[in-house]
Amino acid sequence: MKLNVDLSTLSAQERITWSFEHLPENHVLSSSFGVQAAVTLHLTTQVHPDVDIIFIDTGYHFPETYQFVDELTDALKLNLHVFKNPVSPAWQEARHGQRWLDGLPGIEKYNQDNKLTPMQEALREIRARTWITGIRRTQSNSRKDTAFLSEQRGVYKLSPIADWSDRDVHEYLVKYNLPYHPLREKGYVSIGDVHSTKSLSEVDHIDETRFFGLKRECGLHD
Repeated sequence: MKLNVDLSTLSAQERITWSFEHLPENHVLSSSFGVQAAVTLHLTTQVHPDVDIIFIDTGYHFPETYQFVDELTDALKLNLHVFKNPVSPAWQEARHGQRWLDGLPGIEKYNQDNKLTPMQEALREIRARTWITGIRRTQSNSRKDTAFLSEQRGVYKLSPIADWSDRDVHEYLVKYNLPYHPLREKGYVSIGDVHSTKSLSEVDHIDETRFFGLKRECGLHD
């Protein structure tokens, strides 16, 4: 996509500004409220303060994540929309057990019901045509080829900080006095659900910090 060449010459905020000027409405920003979430939330709301923010609540996030959502929503005055599976976590466990313990097939089914399907419902309900994300190429091997602009299931997808390093993230957070996720101080580098997230001190390799090392991505950005 030739536009990616043009976007590579712009700053992250210029890419976001460009998207609001040239890509179809409605725009949404999805956030897992993970380690670096404040960066893209701040960047985007500086351009469009009322942008719709989507958070997928699996019901199994760390208490610190829910507190971080509240903290950033208040500090940045976020237009937050929370989506989730209408079947409660307790009811799901009664029906299916703890599917994340059933190997890769169980994890895939759990993610489909609690992350992918709610996200698709969010995009439909908000009628989103442009989806902004905070994913970066250095986060994992599966993201090393992330384009600034792509298309996923008929929706334009913008990743304005795709080329940022960890240092870029840190410098931005410091510059604007923005917080990391509180669990970063405890060695968590990728934060998802309580039942399938581990700190670096608990594993032998960084790939084992999510989903028991069976996979790194939930499928939301495939």
